Amino acid sequence: MKKGMIAEGRVLRMDFPNKGIVQTAEGDVVVKNALPGDTIEFRINKVRKGKAEGQLLRVIDTCREQGPTCSFFGVCGGCTSLSMKYEEQLRMKEEQIHRLIRPVLEGQEGECILDPILGSPRAYEYRNKMEFSFGDSAKDGPLELGMHRRGSFYDVVTVSDCMIVDGDYRKILTATRDFFGERGASYYHKNSHEGYLRHLLVRKASRTGEILVALVTTSHPDSGVNETELLAEYRELLLGLPLEGTYAGIAHIVNDSLSDAIVCDRMEMLHGQDWFYEELLGLRFRISTFSFFQTNSYSAEVLYNAVRGYVKEALEGYDTSAGKKPVVFDLYSGTGTIAQLLAPVADSVVGVEIVEEAVEAARKNAAENGLTNCTFIAGDVLKVIDDLEEKPDLIILDPPRDGIHPKALPKILSYGVDYIIYVSCKPTSFVRDMEMIHAAGYQAIRIGCVDQFPWTANIELIALLSKG
Repeated sequence: MKKGMIAEGRVLRMDFPNKGIVQTAEGDVVVKNALPGDTIEFRINKVRKGKAEGQLLRVIDTCREQGPTCSFFGVCGGCTSLSMKYEEQLRMKEEQIHRLIRPVLEGQEGECILDPILGSPRAYEYRNKMEFSFGDSAKDGPLELGMHRRGSFYDVVTVSDCMIVDGDYRKILTATRDFFGERGASYYHKNSHEGYLRHLLVRKASRTGEILVALVTTSHPDSGVNETELLAEYRELLLGLPLEGTYAGIAHIVNDSLSDAIVCDRMEMLHGQDWFYEELLGLRFRISTFSFFQTNSYSAEVLYNAVRGYVKEALEGYDTSAGKKPVVFDLYSGTGTIAQLLAPVADSVVGVEIVEEAVEAARKNAAENGLTNCTFIAGDVLKVIDDLEEKPDLIILDPPRDGIHPKALPKILSYGVDYIIYVSCKPTSFVRDMEMIHAAGYQAIRIGCVDQFPWTANIELIALLSKG
């Protein structure tokens, strides 16, 4: 095979996260986002050491059942498997995880139970947060507001019938795009660093129905525009929309950073406050505009229930005589969700998180939930762990996508606790960390996964690790 040639083949499987393995007469080719069972046409874009990678051009035929899909599937850079039946997508993700971790498990002595994948209670309209970008779908085209076109850093498509958010998101998205489009408002250009509109952030609590909207702009409104009057009109537009949920707040955020991420230089509330409440497993959590929280509240309950099940198994042999309870370390604790769910079975829970805003939210949430045995520390796990005087009986690890810092992991393992529970939003990071975990004498005795993100290439993994 040579770079640039066009070929056809049948997709045998998809390896984690989105690597379609395509069978051809010349050998197997990796084509991203190619779904199992499809016959596709693709272009070879890389050949190295006898291995070829290609770009999907079109689906010629499929032998699998098709699920409902939106008009932007394959164009929008979000969903990768929306055209599958949900049950089939779950099987595919479960097989991906098993193929990924089996080489790791072959290196240990004991048996590891692989639990069946747990699906999201809602496959559609499940997200509680979306960040939309302003832009255009073609150079000098009309204003668009939505997601980046797949494979493009610049082009944006208005995902007006997106199926992973509910109708309130779609109404707010469309109304916002139309409002500013009719007024000829400019959007921020990444190259020239000029323009006004940058992002639209929408959060909606799945349980309480409260909504936060944040319009993100630069500090330079278009020439001749009275920004105060413009934002007042926009606020009234939003408040007049027929929504199922209710507004907790509408904010205007000024962001002049060069990064494409949403950064707050200044925030002005146009309506209400910049937080709302969400409920999970009987607890209430106060969530602000920038608070970290699981993006699928329904599946988060499934995930945390699974974590509690692993904790129960880990503590079965713990001596509870005389009312004794374990000390739990929740490292990379975020807003303290797991810590608070485990508080009833612990003597104390110590959460460590580097994001100070998340730590402050965790403290407030614990207080509102009446939990007095939770302590949250702001700082890097790598440094904070040296100053902790308490010794844990159980450790929960829920690191960011890149996994645990290679210098922090030996310190964590040196506690020598009987059990560690590792929650990973990027299973490849878990597989990498398992080499050091095995070397410290730990084995995985139970591994499960939860589909937190239907139709995307992402999946959450949970592992129960035992020492000796």
